[in-house]
Amino acid sequence: MKKSWGITIAVVAVILAALVWYKYFFVFGEGVKSGYLNYAINKGYVFKTYEGKLIQEGFGRGKTGSITSYEFEFSVSDPEVFKQLETNSGKMFDLHYKEYNGTLPWRGNTKFVVDKIVSMK
Repeated sequence: MKKSWGITIAVVAVILAALVWYKYFFVFGEGVKSGYLNYAINKGYVFKTYEGKLIQEGFGRGKTGSITSYEFEFSVSDPEVFKQLETNSGKMFDLHYKEYNGTLPWRGNTKFVVDKIVSMK
């Protein structure tokens, strides 16, 4: 009886670990987004994270049917990348990002995490 409980607990622990890995650490997608950097900020109450917003060229349909610009909100993982973004606000950037299935408080407020700058104009 004790052996079956041990096996059950081990199986449940492995399943939970796999679900947590899939939700928070599995990279769902990678890519490059281009646009003008609107802002780069360092914010948070407990975990200070680096956040930013890229305004992309073109127009899309807003939630209420109005026309809006494309916006890409992201978090930044590397302080050196953030420093370069912070000092060059308003310039055109090509940013490489990774998309996760969930957010972690110390990683940022969004599922999109920028890890490097491909180019800056």
